Amino acid sequence: MRLLERVAGHAHGAPAKQLARETGLALPTAYHLLRTLVHEGYLRREKGLFFLGEAAERLAAGGAQQKRRSTVIDALACWRDTIGVPVYYAMYRDGDIHVMCVSDTPGNPAVEEWADFRETGHAHAIGQCLLSQLDEEARRDHLDRYPVQPVTPYTVGDDHSLLKRLERARRMEPVVERQEYALGTVCAAIPITLGTTAATMAISLPAQDADRLLSAVRQLQQEVGRHLGSLAISISI
Repeated sequence: MRLLERVAGHAHGAPAKQLARETGLALPTAYHLLRTLVHEGYLRREKGLFFLGEAAERLAAGGAQQKRRSTVIDALACWRDTIGVPVYYAMYRDGDIHVMCVSDTPGNPAVEEWADFRETGHAHAIGQCLLSQLDEEARRDHLDRYPVQPVTPYTVGDDHSLLKRLERARRMEPVVERQEYALGTVCAAIPITLGTTAATMAISLPAQDADRLLSAVRQLQQEVGRHLGSLAISISI
C-alpha cells in the first residue's frame, strides 16, 4: 500500500530505487512487490518507471463513488432529522425508476416496498415526479412496459388519466399522492433536473398527518435548493 501511495504521488512515474528509498523498503523487497503489483494490474511499468495501473484506477474510482454516495446519505439524514420525516432520493435511468437512498428512523419509518417501485411508478409520488420530467415518447414507452394497474382503491385508473395528470404537473412544483401506493400513507416528491438526468427527492407521512405534507415538502425543497450546488455531482451518479 505504501508503494501504491508513493507511485500515486509521482505523476510522471518513479523508478524502483526511488520508491524503495521513499517507503523505507529494502530494494529486493521493493522489486518483488513492484513486480507483483504490475502482474496484478495495480501498477504498470514503462521505461523503468512505475505508474498506477488500471486496477488501482478502478479502486480510486470506486472510492470516489462511495464518497459521493456518503455525501448524499449524510444530506438525506440531515433533512430527515430537520423535517422529521423519511426522505427518499430516486433517479430515472436506463428506462427504470431507481430508488437510490432512503433515510428514515424507527419513529418515522419509510414506506414498505410491498409492490415493486419500478413497476408501480404510476402509483407513487416518486414515480409520478420522475415520469413528469420525461418527454411524451419516454412516458409512453415506460407505460408500455409497466402499464397502469390498481395498487390501492385510490390509484389512478388508466394510462390516459395518468398522462393527463403528468401533463398538468407544473415545473418545479411538488407532486403529491394520497394513499395511491400504500393505504394509510401520503407522499410528496420534488423534481430535480441535472442536465438530462431526471431525479427526485421525496417524503412520506402517515395519512393522519396529511396536513403536514405540503409544508414539509416545501421545507425539503428549500433545503435541497440551498445545497444543490454542492450535491449536484454526487446525486447525478
